[in-house]
Amino acid sequence: MPFSIATWNINSVRLRMPIIERLLDEYAPDVLCLQETKVPDELFPEKAFRKLGYQHIAFHGQKGYHGVATVARRPIELVEKRRFCEIDDSRHLSVTVRAGGKTILLHNFYVPAGGDEPDPEINKKFRHKLDFVAEMNAIRAEHGEVSASVLVGDLNIAPLEHDVWSHKQLLNVVSHTPVETQSFEAMRLGGGWVDLMRLNVPPEQKLYTWWSYRAQDWEASNRGRRLDHVWSSPNLVGAFAGYEILKAARGWDRPSDHVPVIARFDLD
Repeated sequence: MPFSIATWNINSVRLRMPIIERLLDEYAPDVLCLQETKVPDELFPEKAFRKLGYQHIAFHGQKGYHGVATVARRPIELVEKRRFCEIDDSRHLSVTVRAGGKTILLHNFYVPAGGDEPDPEINKKFRHKLDFVAEMNAIRAEHGEVSASVLVGDLNIAPLEHDVWSHKQLLNVVSHTPVETQSFEAMRLGGGWVDLMRLNVPPEQKLYTWWSYRAQDWEASNRGRRLDHVWSSPNLVGAFAGYEILKAARGWDRPSDHVPVIARFDLD
């Protein structure tokens, strides 16, 4: 059976609701994971999602900052809203969803951006980011005969050389510094996660999911980064049917600086 999961840092769910509606109307993923929703739980626009056929909703939000939400066309069950680094911000949400005879544990993450200065001694935001990724080592790709795991979200790190427009020029820029990329990949591998977006894509091929608002013409300059990720437990690799980076969404009306990524599976 076909099953799809979309992930999108929306940069304010209420502000971007028109383009969320466009995504759901045109692509109809089974599950949509949003990051940076920037809304407290009591003001989350549940009615708008239910009207679009997404009756099953879980959210972990706060006023003005951060926030994650997972909405689905099929039942989901809340598992956890994990607290990281002893800080009460809303950066994680996990649910279970059944598809093709499997119960999938789905993690939705918004990793801290880390500020501008890549020095944890003078930049508390960067220190927080490194500590957050270190704590993510506890999130394992749990799986069994009838269970699997998926981890998606804005992880705010472009780990590979061709996940950025210029490896050389960005080596000292937060999101692509060696201390980030090395700890990030060690965490992914240690947890048993498979990077699905790079599974069948050559390492020399550029992959981007984010283009800065600061660019005068983002499309012409094409100075992107792959900050948004889709990982799975090894037992879903055989069912992985590919993915789509919706680059066109960066040019939609009042866009986020991130674009949606839709992963598709063919489950027995």
